[in-house]
Amino acid sequence: MGLFLLVIMADMTEEQINTILSGLKEEFSLRKYSSKTIKVYLYYIKAFLKSNNSYRTFFLRLSGRSENTIRLASAAIRFYLQQENISFEKIVLPKKPKKLPVVLSKKEIENMISVTVNLKHKLVVSLLYSAGLRLSELINLKREDVDLIRNLIYVKQGKGKKDRTSLLSKKVKKLLNEYYKTINDQKYVFMGRKNKYSSKTVQEIINKSAKKAGIVKHISPHMLRHSFATHLLEQGTDIRTIQKLLGHENVRTTQIYTHVAINSFENIRNPLD
Repeated sequence: MGLFLLVIMADMTEEQINTILSGLKEEFSLRKYSSKTIKVYLYYIKAFLKSNNSYRTFFLRLSGRSENTIRLASAAIRFYLQQENISFEKIVLPKKPKKLPVVLSKKEIENMISVTVNLKHKLVVSLLYSAGLRLSELINLKREDVDLIRNLIYVKQGKGKKDRTSLLSKKVKKLLNEYYKTINDQKYVFMGRKNKYSSKTVQEIINKSAKKAGIVKHISPHMLRHSFATHLLEQGTDIRTIQKLLGHENVRTTQIYTHVAINSFENIRNPLD
């Protein structure tokens, strides 16, 4: 068992806190943390330093927050304390909630694609689903990463800084060929007026397509990736193959889709029937 926080922070000036945060930002960058992770970590470390509380007391005051918030804040602050060689009491973190992925039916996705008139927007929806791409992977997809000859998509430095290969649908390939005729020689597949698409832009496209398709539930880009994996499983694709297409390090992560695939329940007779 760890020791109680041995060093209680004295009141720090804003300048002292900013100096610490600047050094940590540099360390995070050297370790190739994503900009989003760096921003969140620095936010919680700053809150901790300004609170003038011990590690344990700080988290007692966070007890009303969500499990994910507490776990994320703990990871950030532990990193800082370990960097400073400050001992702290280990606390029992709340378990990470295990939620089943929400998926769309094939019909719902087909409707989303068919009602989306704008060619570029239609491609956004189609690629997220047909290649099982994460939002960040779609945004960072370059034209050179799409192999129109072998019908493959090369995902470069996806989550965990890993490369992988996914599928290029024949329907999407046809859309891409049409789309490429309408654009200049740009680096990324999806670009706005000056730069590549933002997360907000993609989310707005998905929301608009879902609304036009008459889908009531809230839709996120990641739900299309969930649907891709689930539908592959339902049509009999091997779980290890799906794991590779999604870029999961552990097959146990992929196995969650077995809990939502409808073919798992097809042979079960409902007692009401």
